[in-house]
Amino acid sequence: MNRKYQYILFYKPYNVLCQFTDEASSEKRLTLKDFIPIPEVYSIGRLDQDSEGLLLLTNNGQLQHRLGHRKFAHPRTYWVQVERIPSEMDLDPLRKGIIIQDYKTRPALIKKLTEEPNLLPRNPPIRYRKSVPTCWLEITLTEGRNRQVRKMTAAIGFPTLRLIRITITLGKKSQLSLEGLNPGEWREATEWERKILEEF
Repeated sequence: MNRKYQYILFYKPYNVLCQFTDEASSEKRLTLKDFIPIPEVYSIGRLDQDSEGLLLLTNNGQLQHRLGHRKFAHPRTYWVQVERIPSEMDLDPLRKGIIIQDYKTRPALIKKLTEEPNLLPRNPPIRYRKSVPTCWLEITLTEGRNRQVRKMTAAIGFPTLRLIRITITLGKKSQLSLEGLNPGEWREATEWERKILEEF
């Protein structure tokens, strides 16, 4: 097994930039460097500053290309809290692909969760309105354009309030997940995960 490569699974908290440096703002913003003291690793794909969840970081450039490029279409699954309660009919356009700005999204797998996921509260909390109910969705995409999930739910009239990536699928049966991590925590890939990643 190739020990020159490192594989880090990180639970990115809300309000953390998905990069190791921040030169675009005069204000101090949290970056990956505030959590991960390992040099020369880079995230595969990105999560917006206001999104949470699973990031995979590595120094394996070939894997970065294969997992990061949309043409390879590997699935990523998110838990998404939206404002108001969509019907199945409301969600159907996302299942078929929907026009956003200048492109049409690939069909997504979407289901409504019957119970709220067991998650730690976000800091700061989401914006709640007593008169407006919310709903949790599980959405699986095979592409990751900029702020895509938020744009998709907004396009059908159900704005995203909270978004957490929970899994990254590798091949037909293997996946990386947030299991065992709390926001801000990271761990090295297990031997089994390393094997899957290096065979992917």
